[in-house]
Amino acid sequence: MANVLIVGAGGVGQVVAHKCAQVEEVFENITLASRTKSKCDKIADMLPRKINTAEVDADNVSEMVALIEKVKPDMVINVALPYQDLHIMDACLETGVHYLDTANYEPPEEAKFEYSWQWAYQDKFEKAGLMALLGSGFDPGVTSVFTAYAKKHHFDRIKTLDILDCNAGDHGLPFATNFNPEINIREITANGRYWENGQWVTTKPMEEKRVFEFPEGIGEKDLYLLYHEELESLSKHYPEIERARFWMTFGASYLKHLEVLQNVGMTSIEPIEFQGQQIVPIQFLKALLPDPASLGPLTKGKTCIGNIIKGTPQGGGEDKIYYVYNICDHQECFKEVQSQAISYTTGVPAMIGAKMMMEGKWMKPGVWNMEQLDPDPFMDDLNKYGLPWQETWLDKPFV
Repeated sequence: MANVLIVGAGGVGQVVAHKCAQVEEVFENITLASRTKSKCDKIADMLPRKINTAEVDADNVSEMVALIEKVKPDMVINVALPYQDLHIMDACLETGVHYLDTANYEPPEEAKFEYSWQWAYQDKFEKAGLMALLGSGFDPGVTSVFTAYAKKHHFDRIKTLDILDCNAGDHGLPFATNFNPEINIREITANGRYWENGQWVTTKPMEEKRVFEFPEGIGEKDLYLLYHEELESLSKHYPEIERARFWMTFGASYLKHLEVLQNVGMTSIEPIEFQGQQIVPIQFLKALLPDPASLGPLTKGKTCIGNIIKGTPQGGGEDKIYYVYNICDHQECFKEVQSQAISYTTGVPAMIGAKMMMEGKWMKPGVWNMEQLDPDPFMDDLNKYGLPWQETWLDKPFV
């Protein structure tokens, strides 16, 4: 039915390739490409059916165009680095194919990520009759769909939104990141930011802390306020929201290691001269840290990611507090796709988003965020393809 090109052969690319290969009735032909073809070949050898592999530099638009013209895909699933989003979007426009990613564009020279660069492509994609789906991961992605689902089925008005991302897994290593170290560290060492009463409020990194008891035996965990990209799109598309925040769990050991690395300058993105060469400290640190894809067989425990939403229920009455979430087991993910749950929870929604587009359920020209589309078929597929969700009503708000 569909011919897809997956760009990126890291942990998430591995999951996307696995999950697309499982849905042969939709993804008839699959090509996996990255800068290092051997990584693609290694993933291809794991799969239950044959896929094609290729080498491409996603920073090079002409290389991307040449590969797309050779493969002739219906769409590109971009799970490469966020720095490469605009290059891949340009290649899709030039060749007339649809586009999907899991994280918004971030310039390599500045620790800043926002949707403005990609939203600026709206007219280009609309005029070309092409669709670009942004942020089809878990957060952003599923958390955005959770919000749309809550509004469609439970609330007349959403007043507050808190997104809680808990990784209760343990890989046993002194310090490692569960996804690309450079992106991960840039994200969590930046200032926190949240939406309140029509404006952005900025906090210092890790300044705001809360404790929450997560379900299914995960228990109490420390949460820290971060800025996350879905806050930008959700506050735009749901202007009724009075306050929207994003929280992530971190253990004491992780934070101490990170503090030391910051203090000695290893998390800096500013180039320095070392033995006659220019190097970026955080890129050097990335080379020293374990590859996130290697953490799969080591990691035990669960993740729990979801939304706590307070608002006016449909039909009126007193405000209610709704909690919708997914719990994912690291070891179960590894058994299925040889990857830990962080990559799994990003890769599965990327496949489902592509499936929604190829089946015509989410197909319309332009550039779209997940919450702008009908949440119901996506929510159904979460249950079907490995990320079952649960919902409940809470008796007290998250404050």
